[in-house]
Amino acid sequence: MVFIVTIKDIAKQAGVSVATVSHVINKTRFVSDVLQERVKKTIEDLDYQPNTMAGSLRTRKTKVVGLIVPDNSNPLFAALSMLVEQVSSSLNYNVLLCNSSYDLKIELSCIQLIRSKRVDGLIIIPTTTNKDHINQLIENKLPVVVLHHIITGCKADSVVVNNFKGTYEATIHLIDLDHRHIGYIDRPVSLPHSLERLNGYRKALEERGIRQDDNVIRCNGFNYNDGSEAIEKLLKLKPDITAILAFNDTIAMGAIRTINDHGLGVPDDISVVGFDDVELCSFITPRLTTVHFPKYKMAKSAVDFLLKRMENPEIKRPIKKVLPLNLIIRESTSKVKK
Repeated sequence: MVFIVTIKDIAKQAGVSVATVSHVINKTRFVSDVLQERVKKTIEDLDYQPNTMAGSLRTRKTKVVGLIVPDNSNPLFAALSMLVEQVSSSLNYNVLLCNSSYDLKIELSCIQLIRSKRVDGLIIIPTTTNKDHINQLIENKLPVVVLHHIITGCKADSVVVNNFKGTYEATIHLIDLDHRHIGYIDRPVSLPHSLERLNGYRKALEERGIRQDDNVIRCNGFNYNDGSEAIEKLLKLKPDITAILAFNDTIAMGAIRTINDHGLGVPDDISVVGFDDVELCSFITPRLTTVHFPKYKMAKSAVDFLLKRMENPEIKRPIKKVLPLNLIIRESTSKVKK
């Protein structure tokens, strides 16, 4: 039989009242330093574990928030998940993390699981533009914050970045380095933020009077292998290409590997720009020029929005915050060699 330690056991061994133990654990009233130390030592000695379910039934709060991301193996989502956990922990909240694997059915299953744990709120990077299930959560009084892209008609609060401006400035950077044959490696899923990035690239070319060629736009995928396969096709189809703009950093890194495998140099023969500024960008050779994604600001804003909505559900909705992006110029871009 497993012996479960209760606060009565703590009080008996520490020689204090049950109320004193409760006040030390919940920090609800002043307790002298001497008694606090005695109670805390007894808690440690007996390996006491608070009954969080009982507490949540009393307060109607579990101090847990749900977080759903498409793929936590993606360095961007891994960093965001960690930062959401750090910010939440600093505010005494725990995070229940799920991966949707870019599949709406799995996303719905994640939501069902998270709701069964009676979370106080949900932060989600949706895998589709479907708004119905998110609006249903809001109608059922669950606070929700959507990250990364806007869903038309969605009632949830949201925190996004200016994707259009990010790729626009990255493309202008390449044009200013005299590049005129600039390829773009995209993802195959046309979510709003994906289209914004592609449109930023197109707008920059249009403004600078550079002919757009759909043959230099490849829709492959999200990861290193996808970037490698895309640049392989581009080098065969457009051997005069001098620069590549990638949807994200992992695609860009995969492209760099294959460019090198072909006996070409980055940036001497082909300049490469990524998007997200994941940690590895500063450690690969050459260090990657990329659009910096404000991961901490997004995580902090998401948690702040969620807690604000928990405290005051009647705030006019939805609240939207657009975070700025900036281009980090490193060693993977240079002027075209004449």
